[in-house]
Amino acid sequence: MVLSRTTTESNEPVSSTFGSRYALTALPKYEIGESSIPKDAAYQIIKDELMLDGNPRLNLASFVTTWMEPECDKLIMDSINKNYVDMDEYPVTTELQNRCVNMIARLFNAPLGDTETAMGVGTVGSSEAIMLAGLAFKRNWQNKRKAEGKTYDKPNIVTGANVQVCWEKFARYFEVELKEIKLSEGYYVMDDPEKAVEMVDENTICVAAILGSTLTGEFEDVKRLNDLLVKKNDATGWNTPIHVDAASGGFIAPFIYPELEWDFRLPLVKSINVSGHKYGLVYAGIGWVVWRTQHDLPDELIFHINYLGADQPTFTLNFSMGSSQIIAQYYQLIRLGFEGYKNVMENCRENMLVLKEGIEKTERFNIVSKDVGVPLVAFSLKGQSFHSEFEISEMLRRFGWIVPAYTMPADAEHITVLRVVIREDFSRTLAERLVADILKVLHELDTLPSKISRKMGAEDFGNVKGKKVKREKLMEVIVGWRKFVKDRKKMNGVC
Repeated sequence: MVLSRTTTESNEPVSSTFGSRYALTALPKYEIGESSIPKDAAYQIIKDELMLDGNPRLNLASFVTTWMEPECDKLIMDSINKNYVDMDEYPVTTELQNRCVNMIARLFNAPLGDTETAMGVGTVGSSEAIMLAGLAFKRNWQNKRKAEGKTYDKPNIVTGANVQVCWEKFARYFEVELKEIKLSEGYYVMDDPEKAVEMVDENTICVAAILGSTLTGEFEDVKRLNDLLVKKNDATGWNTPIHVDAASGGFIAPFIYPELEWDFRLPLVKSINVSGHKYGLVYAGIGWVVWRTQHDLPDELIFHINYLGADQPTFTLNFSMGSSQIIAQYYQLIRLGFEGYKNVMENCRENMLVLKEGIEKTERFNIVSKDVGVPLVAFSLKGQSFHSEFEISEMLRRFGWIVPAYTMPADAEHITVLRVVIREDFSRTLAERLVADILKVLHELDTLPSKISRKMGAEDFGNVKGKKVKREKLMEVIVGWRKFVKDRKKMNGVC
């Protein structure tokens, strides 16, 4: 501990934080304190409390980047005090954002000439990006309906029930009906584009396709959706477009599935969002949305403001925004290049296959995820187990792992899965260690009371120590254990 000679109001010398009165005093929680405390004491006390958080590197629930190179960390700290909105004061930062937009648009095969500028913007994440894309679709649809002299008060979006919650937020906040294709056991994405196209009507502002479902990592068939929608548009004259939510898959597909047609190569794809803070390999706080052409973003949605002496065009839901994540994205794009991103994504895919193979060898789980898609492994217990995925998730926390367990959306709620997201910093060694820890958890669960009921036959539970054991009694033990785990889960705040 670094020694400090800070003097308090009472002239109390503070030689060590833990030797001072600040280690004994309760800190303010709901009201600002009356007096100041030394900076080293404030730092140490907050740092100590943060130790109770999980380890981000072992948070296998999250798609968000948890490691970057030290050189990029330094760039982030060097620019952390720059407000991106001050474009006239920080013109180079604005230029770097424009470079990122153009690189990403071309990565997604936008129809641009060598000297043409792409249309897009950096956001605080894919949620804001989706809001902006949705607003553009809604305004274009309204303008078209007005020109045709038709009503424009009942817009809708067609998508699968596996969409991220930000789509529900958009629909509720901006008064758009969300028409969802329900899931079923074994089908956890919009696997049948025919159903989506059937739901399209004259009030549909767009169909949203997901390139990388958060549930299972699967890529939806955007090309088939495009081809079917082209036929319907030809028959109806509606010209219903497609938005691709590539939050997770946008920085994966171009590098390891280049033959997959999902982007601006398809004529009805008018906008794409992607999360820079996921497989764009930047810390949390950066997303992108790009449009096919300038025509696809209505000019009336772009604000031109005179702020600090310059005209600044802006299309965002926020105003102030940090510059550091934009600069970090540019660092990754030029540092890694196509080759570097390809190597990272290939490594993620290979480590995903290693983990999948290890889980399969336990012979206790069904693999729910697919090999093609976002590198993750989603798996559920086989058969009628007397234990649950939630118990496994809870017990893995003791080894430091944060592995989420969750139920599927509507019409598939009876399916519970565990999910492990493979990020850049998840090595083969960690994959093998996780499998070993899962085996330890399974072995421990097998020794718990529910082992009795599982080993007994379905029609005859037999005698235990000379006493007839009824199914009801055994189920009481099981229900009691599940309640215990549920209560512990609430107490510990498991993700």
